[in-house]
Amino acid sequence: MYQHKDALAALNSHLPLREKLVSAHDALKDVFPFIARIAITLYDPETKVLKTYLHSSGDDDPLAHYQALLDEAPSLKEILKQGRPRVVNNLVTFEQGEHEHTQRIGRQGYAASYTMPMFNKGNFFGFLFFNAYEPDMLTEKVVRQLDVYGHLISLMIVNELASIDTLNAAIRTAAHITHIRDPETGSHLDRMSRYSRLIASTLAESHSLNDDYIEHVFMFAPLHDIGKIGIPDRILLKPEQLNAEETVVMRTHARKGREMIDDVLENFGLAGVADIDVLRNIAEFHHEAVNGSGYPDGRSGVEIPLEARIVAVADVFDALTSERPYKEAWSNDTAFAALRKLAGEKLDRDCVEALISHHEEVVRIQQQFQENVYG
Repeated sequence: MYQHKDALAALNSHLPLREKLVSAHDALKDVFPFIARIAITLYDPETKVLKTYLHSSGDDDPLAHYQALLDEAPSLKEILKQGRPRVVNNLVTFEQGEHEHTQRIGRQGYAASYTMPMFNKGNFFGFLFFNAYEPDMLTEKVVRQLDVYGHLISLMIVNELASIDTLNAAIRTAAHITHIRDPETGSHLDRMSRYSRLIASTLAESHSLNDDYIEHVFMFAPLHDIGKIGIPDRILLKPEQLNAEETVVMRTHARKGREMIDDVLENFGLAGVADIDVLRNIAEFHHEAVNGSGYPDGRSGVEIPLEARIVAVADVFDALTSERPYKEAWSNDTAFAALRKLAGEKLDRDCVEALISHHEEVVRIQQQFQENVYG
């Protein structure tokens, strides 16, 4: 009576989303062994950029660390316009396509694809891809099965992203209730989170970073200073330089941030959010210095988690290039020069050079997320 084994039982387990995707792919291959890859891209509606996120095919990943404007991918844009999946049973011409993503897919040797646009409450948030090395395998019968798996995987992603949204909302609500008014603006958080993603993407190959790690650095970077919720206004909002006693209190925000995250995770049942230690590390260690002079623990070098080193560079750069009551905004070149002076002392050298190498992209981010002069 109990001999049947649920092929998708792993989806009930406390596993990272990537492992669940691999399990779903394994179950699908039992029925359709020609399905070689399942991949997910996420859409950033603010920048209109598509970003690779997860895939199930191990080293078989022709689009690792790839992003592109949706407007520059006309075939995907047409899928979104139609609001329906697209089936292509012969991709032999893809390698000759003019767009980088089509060329990469073609060079990998995929012969067929099924592409599903993903929606949550009517809002588009990404694409789901099923790829096969054999042509003409995606019959109507196969596609009907892929519909089911596609919506199942889409719901898994929605659940994961909803957990992160809940985490963000809980922390923002706590900030509102306590009436803390951190001088850092929403535009600052928009910019520094995208600088963080630029740095992580640049370091991906040398540091063996996968796309979901990069995306979670981007998602969690804006929460780096959540511990400031627990800092009194007289210190947090003081326009003059802090005295020694006030500095000690201000520095407690790093540990307070980690403690707050742990409380929210427990109270909202969010411990299963993927890469949650990335968030913990960003909040607790983004003020550590590579020479050991930072806080709260005085960690040095690689003792500081990479995600914290990444966010530190992004945060410092945006602070330097933003106007404050006590300073004018620095030019990018002046700020880059300052980062290089801090590299190897306060800041991670690789992270600094990674950001500087994207001068044009930095300018685009600054233009898109300018400060709101009306507050």
